[in-house]
Amino acid sequence: MRFRQVMAALMPAGAASALAVLPVGASVAAHPASPGAGRLTPAVSSPLAYRYVGKDGARAASSGYLFTCQQPGAEPNCYTPQELARAYDMPRNLTGAGQTIVLIDAFGDPTVTQDLGVEDSTFKLPGARLSIIYPNGKPAFNPANTDDVNWSGEIALDVESAHAVAPAAKIDLVIARNDQDPAMLSALRYVVAHHLGSVLSQSYGEAESCEASSIVKADHALYASAEAQGVTVFAAAGDNGAAQPSCDGTTYIRSASLPAADPLVTGVGATSLTASQPTGGYKSETAWNDSYGSSGGGYSKLYKRPSYQNGFVASSGRGVPDISYTGDVNNGLLIAWSQGITANVGNIYEFGGSSAAAPEWAAIIALADQSGHRRLGFLNGDLYSLAHGSRYGYVFHDVTRGNNTVSAAGSSNKSVRVTGYAAGKGWDAVTGLGTPVVAHLIQYLH
Repeated sequence: MRFRQVMAALMPAGAASALAVLPVGASVAAHPASPGAGRLTPAVSSPLAYRYVGKDGARAASSGYLFTCQQPGAEPNCYTPQELARAYDMPRNLTGAGQTIVLIDAFGDPTVTQDLGVEDSTFKLPGARLSIIYPNGKPAFNPANTDDVNWSGEIALDVESAHAVAPAAKIDLVIARNDQDPAMLSALRYVVAHHLGSVLSQSYGEAESCEASSIVKADHALYASAEAQGVTVFAAAGDNGAAQPSCDGTTYIRSASLPAADPLVTGVGATSLTASQPTGGYKSETAWNDSYGSSGGGYSKLYKRPSYQNGFVASSGRGVPDISYTGDVNNGLLIAWSQGITANVGNIYEFGGSSAAAPEWAAIIALADQSGHRRLGFLNGDLYSLAHGSRYGYVFHDVTRGNNTVSAAGSSNKSVRVTGYAAGKGWDAVTGLGTPVVAHLIQYLH
């Protein structure tokens, strides 16, 4: 998850902000805290640039004004929920009614309910049904702690983006006591044991080599149980391109991310969407790779290539991601976030990352479950089947430009270049099969 603040606009059409965007292969900011072995992170960096909105800005937007980044010709630009719905052709008659979307996060966000209300009023969304669950007790929130604040941003993004796509779906937000592997495993175990919902989104990850084999096996067993329940499971592929933080946090290494690399999980990468402003008409997409981060992707060293990837993935290892969605901060989704502090309620940020893409895909499948009056469950076989033949371009935008090569610096501040993969025709280890044409995808999933 990456973010920047944006300014409300009483600006002339065509006005542009001045944030410089680095070219493909640009450097990715170091994490503000070293991840350490056995810790799942939401892939958050310190904001490289931001623009203040404030409460008046949110009220202006709800009155019909545009944010600066929504103006035609703005660079960088941003999208409202309605603009993304049009860009990806989401059916207007589907709302996610009768479905439950489950989100797993850590530490908590004291202002998530208030921020969700700001998002709804600002962008004219119906009120949400949000339940917050603490399987191992409610953690104390420390606004001075970087981890707590970063996870509060992830929570705001997960909840609001899922609600934006499926506004009538119930959201169960399950909060782990911290972001260590055992705590996150405990949260996942609770979700599966209590049969909470039909779709699950996990916007976090770590390098495969940093997760203990006992945790890998336990996670995989729970994903198998979720599959048996008809639950569709998503995970973000990461925001550091082909790299992941090393286990000690001092540098970056070339690695696929868990849990996205688990073959029972649908891994989600990130793109940079170009759509018309302020209507949201789809124009084009490239792989996300700029100063904020890059779409995660690569090949597993733990899992062999699953049969559903035969004919798509040349490697003997499981390829990640499976699919993707817009995640460029410079073309991101507008999200209300208070950093867990009540006095900040009303601030609007522009968010991105593969951790924005995963909950939106979960919400899309909630729409599909509503449409078909049944759970789709494990999705990967269906997705790859739809990518065969003439239907491919009907249900997916095939993203063929860009790569996820990055230069990154860990806590040692020594930059390393991690060579990634190129986007291309068909599946690739940057954007997977591509992004959805939602109405057509739902048509063929049932």
